[in-house]
Amino acid sequence: MRVLKSILAVLAGIIVDVILSIGTDALLHATGITPALGQRFPDNLLVLATAYRAAYGVAGGYVTARLAPDRPMQHALAGGFLGLVLGTLGAVLTWNKGPEFGPHWYPVALILLSLPCAWMGGALRRGKPSGG
Repeated sequence: MRVLKSILAVLAGIIVDVILSIGTDALLHATGITPALGQRFPDNLLVLATAYRAAYGVAGGYVTARLAPDRPMQHALAGGFLGLVLGTLGAVLTWNKGPEFGPHWYPVALILLSLPCAWMGGALRRGKPSGG
């Protein structure tokens, strides 16, 4: 039962991250702030997307840690590791596929932020965001 709770905690954190990201993307598209899907985003909007995705990564890490049956930080980092793996897979599959996929710095930034954001979410759950 504990293993199932662990899996569900990690999945819940990932779902929170994905829903918040897709919801924000949809809102920004609907309000005309960002271009239509399939069109190149200007760098300033990709910086914005990086920022809110990082914040949502922290939220996902927090949710995972909060729901973990034990060892909340390890659970949060497991979710971050899955984000790192999925982000790397996405980057590999879209690398040099065209300008509609944006500059290379964007997926690299998301990959590099996966574990630190998950750690921050776990640390916030623990109540010690400085790591001490």
